[in-house]
Amino acid sequence: MTDDRDGRADHGTPPTAPPGDVRTVTYGEGFPPPADAPSPDADAQHAVYTAAPAPVPLPDAAGPREAVSRLRSHGCWYPSAGPDGTEAAFICDRGGVPQLWAGPVDGGEVRLLDSSPDPVTEVSWSPDGRWIAYTTAPGGGEHSRVLCVRPDGTGRRVLAGADPDSTAYLGCWAHDGSSLAVTVAAPAARPFDDGSGRRPPPEQVPGDGPPEAAPPPAGWTDRGGHATLLGSAVYDATTAAGTDTTRGGGGEPGEARTGATATGAGVRSDGGLSVYLIDPEGHASPVLLTTETHAATLRVCDLSRDGRFVLLRRGPRGRREAVVRRTDDSATTFALPVADGDPWIGRFSPDGGTLWLRSNVDREYAALVAVDLDALGVPFGRTVVAERQESDLELLALAHDGRTAVLAWNAQGASELELVETSPARHTARRPAPDATGPPRPLPLPHEVVTRVTGAGAGRLLLALSGSQRKPGVWWVHEGVSLLRTPWSSKDEDAVPPGRPPVRPVPLRLTARDGLPLSGWYYRAPGRPEGEPAPCVVHLHGGPEEQERPVFHPLYHELAGRGLDVFAPDVRGSSGHGRSFVDADLGAGRFAALDDVADCAAHAVTEGPADPTRLAVMGRSYGGYLTFASLVWHPALFRTGVAVCGMSDLLTFFAGTESWLAESAAHKYGHPERDRELLRALSPMSRVDELRAPVLAVHGEHDTNVPPQESWQFVRAARERGVAAELLTLRDEGHDFLRADNRRLFRRSAADWLERHLSR
Repeated sequence: MTDDRDGRADHGTPPTAPPGDVRTVTYGEGFPPPADAPSPDADAQHAVYTAAPAPVPLPDAAGPREAVSRLRSHGCWYPSAGPDGTEAAFICDRGGVPQLWAGPVDGGEVRLLDSSPDPVTEVSWSPDGRWIAYTTAPGGGEHSRVLCVRPDGTGRRVLAGADPDSTAYLGCWAHDGSSLAVTVAAPAARPFDDGSGRRPPPEQVPGDGPPEAAPPPAGWTDRGGHATLLGSAVYDATTAAGTDTTRGGGGEPGEARTGATATGAGVRSDGGLSVYLIDPEGHASPVLLTTETHAATLRVCDLSRDGRFVLLRRGPRGRREAVVRRTDDSATTFALPVADGDPWIGRFSPDGGTLWLRSNVDREYAALVAVDLDALGVPFGRTVVAERQESDLELLALAHDGRTAVLAWNAQGASELELVETSPARHTARRPAPDATGPPRPLPLPHEVVTRVTGAGAGRLLLALSGSQRKPGVWWVHEGVSLLRTPWSSKDEDAVPPGRPPVRPVPLRLTARDGLPLSGWYYRAPGRPEGEPAPCVVHLHGGPEEQERPVFHPLYHELAGRGLDVFAPDVRGSSGHGRSFVDADLGAGRFAALDDVADCAAHAVTEGPADPTRLAVMGRSYGGYLTFASLVWHPALFRTGVAVCGMSDLLTFFAGTESWLAESAAHKYGHPERDRELLRALSPMSRVDELRAPVLAVHGEHDTNVPPQESWQFVRAARERGVAAELLTLRDEGHDFLRADNRRLFRRSAADWLERHLSR
């Protein structure tokens, strides 16, 4: 169960168990608070957590500039360029954990800017070049904080999220570099709280739900998950003006207007998300831009150059929207649904007259949309200026001068890049500019997938690339026509150990039993004669809205090196195949997604070719849920399974996950109060008596997205029924495994397990 890190409150995790110690854990059962624990004062906590963040100075970066235990092969990603484009800050795991580094783009010494072991997740260099802002995940968990440091490593400080019970994440810089937009999440208040700080088991939760719960949208509960184009809605900016940004209960402002009723808005009440403009120098007090309660996400994507307008991205997965607000009176002037995926959804033109957005409104696939704004920020025209059949626009970036747009298209999982010259909007009438863009110029890529695009000074762009045969690296566009690899990115030949060439996957296409087209990537273990059946692992991605891409997967190469094939499909609910495909697993449609797993396994046998007697299923997050579910829905199909951070009971998952994730998950799976029977029927624990195959569960001890109890309770139930089951708990990890030693331990343990059970 994954999402981008947009404003999440850390509610803590239950005490963790050592590997092999399996316990069933539910809030309010098994883990009472210490006897001397003070009773929480909700009002006092709210007052503390909604206060403006205060910068906390930190010691300058210490330790060697080169990592002590440097990895032979490392990845570099998430670049952000300095104002003249000659240097870039980036994330690199050469020291065994993602850390903040900086260095010249075309050669020279790189420097470590923060030697802390806390993983870095996002980076942003200020337009004036004075500061580099970045986000870290202390302890590897889900709590995040925003820091900044000078390019020489001095002046390091926490801007927001210093309190371990709050969380913060990056927004954009003001164009003059004077301030940084930061979102701060206040902690959620759990409904049905008896004052003990404990959550009652799901069966003790009243069925009526909290009084602020919104009614289910008409027709949602009987959705069968059929792949049909979503109906369009009418968007009227005049109805958005003056929207109350503090309204709670029934969902976020604008949801009724956009036709996206908040099925999960009443799952929990929370303190909301607040956006501040923070001066990293500390000379000016933080300025509050907006506050929203019951918001799943809230990120500032851009500020107009004159500071009059702010572009926000808000809403839970599947119901994101772009919102334009005036900064002088906080009036909302415009709202439009936008696609999931990359959170940086758009930019204002230099004169503020055009808003460029990546949106899939009224369409299956995301396109480039130009919205024309008047002097008050009210739209008077909207035009689709770049689109492709059956391809999503997944990344949108503008050069620093705002005159060149970079479009990254998702073409069946691989990326295709185009440069488009944009003309500044100068409106003399209330109608769109006739020629918003020039003809696109394709830019050939040396590897399959672009993961980030950012401007880098006048006419220069930085790209983060990944491919099936290389570690992630950073490249820069030379003279707008060619790509050059930065010298600090790994070389292709360093991707895997000598003598073990990386496996290039081949695409496979199939049809599900109900006629829905499916696809995936097949990794054939080297050295086996053509046509000889092989043991095969069906690997299922998370999300559910993630997509299987031809990028470098160390796990897949580890398994292929053990003689195991891997088939990595996109079952219904995955992104990259249109909105209808994403929504084809809503509600009762998830039963068909479980059938998709079996259909994909059968296709691996006929087209792989995989050995039908030596099949395994494996997945992470939502893929971990599918792994648990497949083992009990199709007990005779798989010989074994490996479930990583997966949900085993959707009701206990809702009881333990974070509020921002519950908001999105209710839309995908069902409401934990109104749809309890559906959630129970979809839960692997409800069919655990059918389990026959041995299972390995893996979980990060600090995971608050999918609490570790989800793995513990399934493993315990398996053992109680005489089925072999093991649990691997990774220390100092959350929902994502970020530390090199833990990633190696995970890969080797999973490969050992699968090799042992599939080799017989």
